[in-house]
Amino acid sequence: MSRMNTRKLNWLKKRVRTKYGLGSLGKYPRLVVFKSNKHIYAQLVDDNNSKTLLSSSTKDKDFDKKTISKTEQSKEVGNVIADKIIKNKIKKIVFDRNGYRYHGRVKALADSIREKGIEI
Repeated sequence: MSRMNTRKLNWLKKRVRTKYGLGSLGKYPRLVVFKSNKHIYAQLVDDNNSKTLLSSSTKDKDFDKKTISKTEQSKEVGNVIADKIIKNKIKKIVFDRNGYRYHGRVKALADSIREKGIEI
């Protein structure tokens, strides 16, 4: 097995572990984070109905990409999705970091959502 396949397989295993560690799946909507080298994506998923309720990313047309860092872009995505969550009158969510470490861009996104008053 090549090194790349091993990395991908390890990430997928970690992703499944973190999902099972969330505990309250189905009780509250789940905010899933995915990050690539250039972009970050966040979507709110209702596990009971298997539907995506809201989404936001750096690839959205209304997202203004200035010459800011990727961490700043993550904060902006967090602010945008937090506004959408507030508009839909959702008070509490479960944060699914999707196997990524809770630092850097993932932490910036979560902190910007907490600042808007949404309980994670």
